[in-house]
Amino acid sequence: MMRVENEPSSNLMRILLSVSFLCSFAAAQSIAPVEQKLLENVDKNAAAAVRFLGEIVDIDSPTEDIQGVKRVGAAFARELEAMGMKVRWVDMPAGTGRAGHLIAETAGTSGKRLLLLGHLDTVLKGERFRREGDRGFGTGIADMKGGDVIALFALKALHEAGMLKKTRIIFMLTGDEEDSCEPVSVCRGDMIEAAERSDLALSFEGSIRDTATVGRRGASSWTLEIEAKTGHSSGIFRESMGYGAIFEASRILNEFRNQLGGEKYLTFNPSLVVGGTTASAKNAEGSASGKTNVVPAKVVVDGDLRFISEEQKERARAKMREIVSKGLPGTTAKITFLDGIPAMTPVEGNYSLLRELDKVSRDLGFGPVEALDPGDRGAGDIAFISHLIPGLDGIGIGGGSNSHAKGESARLDTLPMLTKRAAVLIYRLTR
Repeated sequence: MMRVENEPSSNLMRILLSVSFLCSFAAAQSIAPVEQKLLENVDKNAAAAVRFLGEIVDIDSPTEDIQGVKRVGAAFARELEAMGMKVRWVDMPAGTGRAGHLIAETAGTSGKRLLLLGHLDTVLKGERFRREGDRGFGTGIADMKGGDVIALFALKALHEAGMLKKTRIIFMLTGDEEDSCEPVSVCRGDMIEAAERSDLALSFEGSIRDTATVGRRGASSWTLEIEAKTGHSSGIFRESMGYGAIFEASRILNEFRNQLGGEKYLTFNPSLVVGGTTASAKNAEGSASGKTNVVPAKVVVDGDLRFISEEQKERARAKMREIVSKGLPGTTAKITFLDGIPAMTPVEGNYSLLRELDKVSRDLGFGPVEALDPGDRGAGDIAFISHLIPGLDGIGIGGGSNSHAKGESARLDTLPMLTKRAAVLIYRLTR
């Protein structure tokens, strides 16, 4: 009786084991022998990748530290030159206050042309690399030195398999992603030129869960300036005096909220407001003076605008101008806009790249990769060239925490998996 009762259970176990074996066999069959070599190279270099990450994290490289950024660039240049890549440093003009960019290229003549993007600079400085179990700590480890290392060691895996020299790859590490200089034609001119010589782009900002980034919102700034009749406060609201600058500023900001607040992916933030009899603002600081018995004559408001496409940006700007133009009596107002980082609009080419990454991830047994909601990601360098070629971002180190803050960390145990995924993806894209 016991044997008979256990037979279905035994049969079920045999079936499950068979299914598991077949699934594993199918996954193995989807990985070509040359791709298996890439995986072995990544495993062989796993400890070296962590050591190199520690080396570059220990170099302070906030955007304004020109020599620090160049030292990180020199560390990458050493590794890339050892792979036979042609490496050059592009200085930015002295007046920009920026270090420049590192550009490395392969000399292959066949396959799709691929542009890889990373950045050398950080927001803060000072915290050295340390490891606590599977988590690494240090300034810039998540944003984005960990991702830079993934791209580097994916290329190293290709090099050691004898496949890198056949490719057409440009690897560009910018020195001022966190605070890009102006004008764009100078500070991102080399990136734009590289994109014009490429077919696809991959950017290695940190991974967020099991996703990749097909879209990033753009960022621009705006300044609202209001002037009004001034005089004794007892005259406010009268036809001869009007409403004063602060009531007009309140009206405008509230109408921004009422008329623009519901559109998906569109945000606007008044970050600095100064107003009174006198008011001025510059470089994110402001000052004002006034008395309770004087109608305020001046208000200055600085803010930002986030958007998912140029069309959305222009619609929002038009509506903001319209609201500003309908001033309260006794006031005049104007709003000016300054472009910052454009949007990476999620287009079909980006989703096609995501499907390629998803297949690689499934073939390697790492599971599916989905698109991250563009609203969950801020602006980034890839947006400067996303109108030229399809791109994918957010494929760098995983488990990032406290970016742009003290205690920044990332999961070191994600490095091998994500480097393998990147190496096979690059191989397949450039075959």
